[in-house]
Amino acid sequence: MNAHPEYIPGFLELLTVLPEEAFNYKIAARPERRRQFEKELTSQMEIALNILTACLSISELKEEVLEAFASWLRLKHGIPGSVLATHPLVLTALSSLNCDILSEASVNVVSELIHYTASGSSGGVSVQMPLIQVIVPQVMSLQAQLRDSSKDDEDVKAIARLFADMGDSYVELIATGSNEAMMIVNALLEVASLPEFDIASMTFNFWHNLQVILTKRNFDISFGDEASIEAERNRRLQVFRQSYESLVSLVSSRVQYPDDYQNLSYEDLKEFKQTRYAVADVLTDAASVLGGDTTLQILYMKLVEAVSSCRNEQSEWRPAEAALFCIRAISNYVSVVEANVMPQVMDLLSKLPHQPQLLQTVCLIVGAYSKWLDAAPSGFSKLPLVIDILMSGMRTSEDSAAAAALAFRHICDDCRKKLCAYCKQLFHIYYTAVNGEGSFKGSAEDSLHLVEALSMVITELPPEPAKDALEELCSSVVTPLQEVINQGPEVLEKKHARELTVYIDRFAYVFRYVNHPGAVADAVHRLWPIFKAIFDLRAWDMRTMESLCRACKYAVRTSGRFMGITIGAMLEEIQGLYQQHHQPCFLYLSSEVIKIFGSDPSCASYLKNMIEALFKHTTCLLTSIKEFTRRPDIGDDCFLLASRCIRYCPQLFIPSSIFPALVDCAMIGITVQHREASNSILTFLSDIFDLAKSSKGEQFLSIRDSVIIPRGATITRILVAALTGALPSSRLETVAYALLALTRAYGMQALEWAKESVSLIPLAAVKEVERIRFLQALSDAATGADVNVLMIPVEELSDVCRRNRTVQEIVQGALKPLELNLVPVP
Repeated sequence: MNAHPEYIPGFLELLTVLPEEAFNYKIAARPERRRQFEKELTSQMEIALNILTACLSISELKEEVLEAFASWLRLKHGIPGSVLATHPLVLTALSSLNCDILSEASVNVVSELIHYTASGSSGGVSVQMPLIQVIVPQVMSLQAQLRDSSKDDEDVKAIARLFADMGDSYVELIATGSNEAMMIVNALLEVASLPEFDIASMTFNFWHNLQVILTKRNFDISFGDEASIEAERNRRLQVFRQSYESLVSLVSSRVQYPDDYQNLSYEDLKEFKQTRYAVADVLTDAASVLGGDTTLQILYMKLVEAVSSCRNEQSEWRPAEAALFCIRAISNYVSVVEANVMPQVMDLLSKLPHQPQLLQTVCLIVGAYSKWLDAAPSGFSKLPLVIDILMSGMRTSEDSAAAAALAFRHICDDCRKKLCAYCKQLFHIYYTAVNGEGSFKGSAEDSLHLVEALSMVITELPPEPAKDALEELCSSVVTPLQEVINQGPEVLEKKHARELTVYIDRFAYVFRYVNHPGAVADAVHRLWPIFKAIFDLRAWDMRTMESLCRACKYAVRTSGRFMGITIGAMLEEIQGLYQQHHQPCFLYLSSEVIKIFGSDPSCASYLKNMIEALFKHTTCLLTSIKEFTRRPDIGDDCFLLASRCIRYCPQLFIPSSIFPALVDCAMIGITVQHREASNSILTFLSDIFDLAKSSKGEQFLSIRDSVIIPRGATITRILVAALTGALPSSRLETVAYALLALTRAYGMQALEWAKESVSLIPLAAVKEVERIRFLQALSDAATGADVNVLMIPVEELSDVCRRNRTVQEIVQGALKPLELNLVPVP
């Protein structure tokens, strides 16, 4: 190399790239080879660092040498901190931090050194303390440069990154609250105060992790008895109190709408919203340390300051909106009986101008503090004031109407007992907003919040008044539907789905949130002729049927056995219509009925006929993977229903003639790419394999075995194919559980099926050692070992078989998941 110095830059590039390749998952290497490669590299670490040290003598290549050193540090091989603390490469990188032109490579090295000192594989912070004691003072000496106006943004960002890395890596040490630790905390506060949000936000992760350590009940280190631990916890909270108070003041101004907010592009608006969410998270971290009431006090001072400059709509509303956004963010941390600040906040709300963005935030803050309105001594007295604000919100803009409707729901939820006496007024608000009597700017979805709100208050009424109120609410919803039906079948058939579902969805909310089973059952019975007319004439329309089945589902869930004869008429209707129109929601409604009535002996005969009819028709529809792909929703809802049958009425389902046919159908559909359909099928199979866990299911094990054992080898082969590429790797856990449940149910027999399946994969794709490791893990998990132990060999087998397209095709070609070769059941 000395004879040919022109080769050295290329050689340094090679030295940089080699360790990077250990983490390059684009390379289709086997996991075993990847581990071996990393081991080979770490064994040569000393030689590599010696070569890099020798290259330091060539001053023009210093950047390249340091980049290569950073690359080797990422291997996190356990070099003692005492060795690295005096290593020439480390000292060069640290001294380069103070050059006039900041070296990017030196920043990368120091960043990697910080991560290295905190990594478990290097021995952790205690072992690496000699190195930490060298790094920290050098990084701290850069603090003044954060405020140096001659530094460009990239240099400031690089320095801020080092402080953020120190905070994240040494947070456990910092949490002790020593004088040295507080110097780092103050530097991180300075980073948080920088105007560029992408730099300031680098510290947010640190503030969160520090909060977690400070507020957790049990320290990892022992301080003796509980009293000592509590005293130490309080000492630490006190030490960091001022830092978090400063943090609240620093970040709260960052949520203010920009001057040109109306001209922001979609992407810029999205980024602004993400900034607000990030700041809200920091504020909740601060509230966890300081307490919500203290944090509220700091934010209230900002609100008062902002409101004083907010005289009318044209003036500066943005600081007030920002302060209110922050106060809303900490609502869960403020005491529900807080008596000093919240009454004043509520009084201020009514004095603010009705600027749309500001009014939206005002409405949201009312909703966020609904528990305070209920519990605080002066809370409920503020209700007329806030209701007026919400009514204004409903009339001002779409966004403020949505916020007002949501707030109204929260208030009716949390203050429902006190609001029972004001039902008449609540109905007036509802009619004004929903029935077009007012100028409600919200969408149909927003109006559902108002339906829900009223329904929750009705729940708290005594039975008779509740029945009357429910009747009035249903009457207001049913009138438009009745008018359409009165116009004749042709008009009903031609209506756009949206014109019907807007009212049917309101029924769903009424039936879901009015918790008076008898009253809801009576209402459904009265409404059934209208529902039946819609079922009969719109069964072809998926959107309307989904809406109507959702309403019926909540009616069944709330009313249960009060449904009486209506449930029979409803099931008869959907059973007949399913044969003609194949709407998946009919299956979903049936599964809700099974959940409620499955164990009722008086319904047994009827339910048995229903599930047999539904499943028989479905198995005729889903005869190939192509059909599953074309109708995934039917597959999803069919096997959800089947799983419900196993749980709630195995006595009707497992002995029936349809059970084997449904298992065959599941085998066809396991590898469907639709996530929900695939998960429903795999869950159904797992429920069959886990039948012994259920007290109801134990008596049917012999019937189950007569169905599963002849198909066991094929099911196992399809599951192994799913693990190794027939399904996306995101489904591994679900597939692995199904295979594990099968193995636990059938022991050695299932392991033999797994062995047969894996042996079909050619050795060119999977080595014998990888097969053995997988089968051993399956065997261990089946005999009671931790399920997580199974996942590592499963993931490795999956990775090996998916490592490139050619291998994946070889594996799937060998396992043939779409060829069932079923053994006929005698």
